[in-house]
Amino acid sequence: MGEILKKSKTKILVGILVLSVSLLITFVLSAIYWPQNNKHSYSKIKIETGSSLNTITQILYSEGIISNKNMFKIAVKILGKEKKIPVGKFSLVNASSNYEIIDQLVHGVPEIIKVRILEGWDLKRIAKYLESKMEFDSTNFITLAYNKEILNKYNINAESAEGYLYPDTYFFFNGDDPKHVLQHLISKHQNLWTPALKRRAELMNMTKHEVVTLASIIEGEAIYDSERAKISGVYHNRLKKGMKLQADPTIQYIIPDSPRRLLHRDLKIESPYNTYLNYGLPPGPINSPGESSIIAALYPEKNDFIFFVATGGGYHTFTTNERDHNKARKKLQRMRRELRKKRKNL
Repeated sequence: MGEILKKSKTKILVGILVLSVSLLITFVLSAIYWPQNNKHSYSKIKIETGSSLNTITQILYSEGIISNKNMFKIAVKILGKEKKIPVGKFSLVNASSNYEIIDQLVHGVPEIIKVRILEGWDLKRIAKYLESKMEFDSTNFITLAYNKEILNKYNINAESAEGYLYPDTYFFFNGDDPKHVLQHLISKHQNLWTPALKRRAELMNMTKHEVVTLASIIEGEAIYDSERAKISGVYHNRLKKGMKLQADPTIQYIIPDSPRRLLHRDLKIESPYNTYLNYGLPPGPINSPGESSIIAALYPEKNDFIFFVATGGGYHTFTTNERDHNKARKKLQRMRRELRKKRKNL
């Protein structure tokens, strides 16, 4: 009799165990494949840096992609994907169950954005452009560009990363962290500085910051590569002679409604960047110079020119004295007057 009771208890325990395991498996599978009644056959969501599972769940719920927040969180934890949902902007296609939604988030490729930073763009313009392309706050990007920890990391001895954001074509994930984007642009600039260029700067008795600052002015003046070294030669000559640089791009940098034609009163604006009032280089770069302008700053053309003025079409007339310079200026003014007359007669 006792033996029969023992066998019966064993069978009951085994039955309870099997039932418990079956229920557990059923619950796990139910949670993983739980239908979320996604209202959209196609939808886009953005996962930002630092987003917790609760935050991601709320985003999906707000977008109508999931209807049961608790079941979604349970499924994520069962699958061990709580820390594996990447940052970025994702497309979800026909994702109606927890498994389909989680799988597309974890294994989907975030949207890739192509950006083109042009030579001569300053920090504010770069920030605004990136905001329009990548949907992050330009103010935050600018604030990061003044972050001392970041500047020290890249040995930038300046108030900001102005001038150190290398102009080039880049590919970023949509929703990428602004700090990552900023540091990538700075790193690209740093990679430009080969040992040969560093030695050249030392030979020129210039710091890296001075080279980038002068290069940014050259970038602001030159349109054609053929003139960069010649313009650099003019500025090096003026620096050696102790003359003010009188560089128009530095004035464009300090006026709020740049770019526009400069007025005489603009040249009197009190600013350390005003090279019409102050001697030497300004405190720092005024834009992001390209490689050609940095090379030109380091390898100026050997000439005797100390003046240049636009001739129209992007080129300049270079002169060695003020008299010839004034003649060139008057020629430009006549050309502009004639152009205005033609426009009026159209």
